[in-house]
Amino acid sequence: MIFADTARMMGTAIRTLILAAALLIAPQAMAAVAAAPVAAAPVAAPAQLPLADTAAAPVVTPPAAAEAYVPMKPTDGKGQPVAAGIGFQDQYSPTGQEALAMHNYLLMPVITVITFFVLGLIFWVIVFFRKSVNPVASKTSHNTAIEIAWTLIPVIILVVIAVPSMSLLAHQYKPAPKGTITVKATGYQWYWGYTYPDNGGFEVISNILPDVEALARGEQPQLAADKRMVVPAGVPIRLQTTGSDVIHAFAVPSLWFKLDAVPGRINEKVLFINEPGVYYGQCSELCGARHGYMPIVVEALPKAKFEAWVKEQGGTVGGTAATPSVAAAPAPAKTV
Repeated sequence: MIFADTARMMGTAIRTLILAAALLIAPQAMAAVAAAPVAAAPVAAPAQLPLADTAAAPVVTPPAAAEAYVPMKPTDGKGQPVAAGIGFQDQYSPTGQEALAMHNYLLMPVITVITFFVLGLIFWVIVFFRKSVNPVASKTSHNTAIEIAWTLIPVIILVVIAVPSMSLLAHQYKPAPKGTITVKATGYQWYWGYTYPDNGGFEVISNILPDVEALARGEQPQLAADKRMVVPAGVPIRLQTTGSDVIHAFAVPSLWFKLDAVPGRINEKVLFINEPGVYYGQCSELCGARHGYMPIVVEALPKAKFEAWVKEQGGTVGGTAATPSVAAAPAPAKTV
């Protein structure tokens, strides 16, 4: 009994000593741990490409912004009347070139020959059949050979003229091929409106320019307009005409194009312009007090520039959005 009590008292004393020693040593150990330097964890360096790969990496540059549309300057003598001109204007469409060739190489020679032939007959009659030379008039009333000749020769001449004329007429009204760009010209009293149904349906209103502004832009007075009918060159164009109030007529002589614009009706022909340029015309149907102040200005551009112009007007090209795409700014680099 006494032995057990003594052992119990000794155990309690040992535990008390151990606890006291722990309380004395613990604060010093914690201070030493706090004062000891902490080794930084190794950070992996960013991966770098070899020199050869870095040099070969392509440099991406943002696309350049499209140039703003600036009206094309006209060329003297092209697409417009010239001083002291007595013939047709130079032609810049296939039908116009065909028609001009027919006029120059068929109609004019025939007209010239017939004119001089009839004039020669008149002088022949005056000289050889005047009263002083033939006091007694001839009693001849019929001549079969002459009658056959003056019947057959005019028929042959008319056939020679009719065949190319019908061909030219057919070419002017040939249906538009598939995929043709459509432009509608509407005559108003007294200005023009140009609608682009295949490019979003926007309309450009065109009014005559005052003489001072026309001269400042290098254009002839009475022919210049503030807004032009812009079309692509080298591409078939389905040009439709109509009138909003009275009958007008869309006519551009250098393109051999004339088509009436009738209210409540759509007329159409194919217009093909061989090369870029500015081509002038006017309303050629008496339509009221300011009939002479409805100029037509057709500006033919390369197709790429025409599409850029369409987007600038808020239209669409090939079903795509009208607003030109803007390159996105590069994402900021992540920081570690």
